[in-house]
Amino acid sequence: MALYPQTTINCAGKLLSLETPQVMGILNVTPDSFYTGSRLKDEAAILQRAEQMLEEGAVILDVGGMSTRPGAQTPAEEEELSRVLPAVKAISRHFPAAIISVDTLRASVAKAAVEAGAAMINDVSAGRIDPEMYATVAGLGTPYVLMHMQGVPQNMHLNPHYDDVVLEILDFFIAEAGKLRALGVKDIILDPGLGFGKKINHNFELLRNLHAFGILDMPIMVGVSRKSMIYKTLDISPEEALHGTAALHMLALQQGARILRAHDVAPALQVIQLWKAIYAAQ
Repeated sequence: MALYPQTTINCAGKLLSLETPQVMGILNVTPDSFYTGSRLKDEAAILQRAEQMLEEGAVILDVGGMSTRPGAQTPAEEEELSRVLPAVKAISRHFPAAIISVDTLRASVAKAAVEAGAAMINDVSAGRIDPEMYATVAGLGTPYVLMHMQGVPQNMHLNPHYDDVVLEILDFFIAEAGKLRALGVKDIILDPGLGFGKKINHNFELLRNLHAFGILDMPIMVGVSRKSMIYKTLDISPEEALHGTAALHMLALQQGARILRAHDVAPALQVIQLWKAIYAAQ
């Protein structure tokens, strides 16, 4: 059930096939992630989690040195680098076959992380916080996750408004992908940014209509893992939101997602296996 002509992306010479959906494992090297179970404090813990995720089937490890939860404060550049670079270097050294993504708003951090072994850039701000980001990505030649966010992490949760959330984000993707293509960026992954400047109803509307972004012929990534749209709807905590995450992962796959960004790799892979079984039976 391939919805997109583009089924491979080039990650520093490693060709990643997206004909079958893949999992991006979340590695937070930050003390203030919204989900306490994802916080990693030292190299041993980072390598242990990386090994676990790779063994469970993740093909991408997304290393982030700053929290982008609603209201989070951005650390200084030096602090972010001190968190991200040792993690990227350690993972690259111990697991050279792994594809490492860096989750950052800063072009300088993206460049340093790629030089240290990362092969993908995941920018929740779509270049709006650092105007050098797009040119840096083009120069590095890495895949780029283009995510939509209304506002910035410090204020994105303060009454976001859309007249038509799906159409507005589609227009955003068209405009921003055009800028990236003009600079020579070849591999663009679209992320609608669930929870980033959206109310809960906006998030569910986006999930219902995720297929609309398929007209852009670019892979879609969904990051819904343990987010507030799950735990607030169910009146539970992020730590209790695994079952809800699995349910929404299945919906995302049915709507065309090709990458699931997840805290819990094994359950996400099980959802993909079941999705494949459903459509293989047709």
